[in-house]
Amino acid sequence: MEDRRIQRFDVPDRARRLPADLAAAVVVTGLVNGAVFVPILRETPLRIPLGLVFVLFVPGYVSVAALFPEDGTAIATSATSGQSRETSWGLSPLHRPGINRLERIALSFGGSLAVVPLIGLALNFTPWGVRLIPITLALTSFTIAMTAIAAVRRWRLSDEDRFRIPYREWYRAGRSELFESPSRRGTILNVLLVASVVLAAGTVSFAVVVSQESEQYSAVYLLSETEDGELVADNYTTEFAHGESQPITVGVDNHEYEATNYTVVLLEQSVTVDDNETIVEAQRELDRFETRLAHNETWRHQHRLEPTMTAENTRFVWLLYPGGNDIVPDEPSIDTAEYHVHLWVNDAET
Repeated sequence: MEDRRIQRFDVPDRARRLPADLAAAVVVTGLVNGAVFVPILRETPLRIPLGLVFVLFVPGYVSVAALFPEDGTAIATSATSGQSRETSWGLSPLHRPGINRLERIALSFGGSLAVVPLIGLALNFTPWGVRLIPITLALTSFTIAMTAIAAVRRWRLSDEDRFRIPYREWYRAGRSELFESPSRRGTILNVLLVASVVLAAGTVSFAVVVSQESEQYSAVYLLSETEDGELVADNYTTEFAHGESQPITVGVDNHEYEATNYTVVLLEQSVTVDDNETIVEAQRELDRFETRLAHNETWRHQHRLEPTMTAENTRFVWLLYPGGNDIVPDEPSIDTAEYHVHLWVNDAET
């Protein structure tokens, strides 16, 4: 009985070991999900480079890996010694099936540019829409599925025909070039060269992060509900009968690169317009809404509007104060709010 159990769960060694490149794709996918869903990580600049690598390369790479599990490296055979060597440039008359490494990288970028928009298009016709969390979950599911298919197809090939990343050979060659130079001066120059490349890459990454974070802003907007129950930024109700109220939804977006407290102040104003200048004659605060949003998070709140003023020019104004209720002045106004949106209304009986 014990021997039978051992045989039943005796998984082949190649099935227990995920290829290094596919394992790296899974790791990057996991890090991206952490940067999206973990509260501490999603407020750091780490999500920008991770997101770029993931969206532009990983889905395409695992798709190509699933389609081409074979090693397309050419085999060059020496006519004198009879020994063979591998080359990734396809110069030898002896070729393995599949694609070489350069083609694999090029197709990975192209595949990602094809797969990601198609997934986004499919999500656009679902109730979830094209938003951060749905697109992250969809791309994660696609990546994991393609990784599993690619791994299974490679495991079915022999070691000679299976594609692999020769990272050990690259490591030994790089270490030999860096630290086993014939002269001490050559070793120092090699180290300085690598350091300069790393510094340049870090500078570019820092510039990208800083440029992204320089575009910090919040947004407030209005939405109305269609007959199908969809929220759109159009077709607002602007005519009200006496005592009539209408629903409307106010939305707030956080692009401040940090969690932020928000207060929305709803005002009703009676105004006059003189030479394109709007003068507030009277105003009344109708309500306040408070929320706290993480970076890239959206909040929507439906409430009802009911005009109480009978002036000819009446409007509702939503004032957005990032920072919470503590920074709202005693008399809120458009001049004191960082963001605002307004809606002109009319008396339907006049």
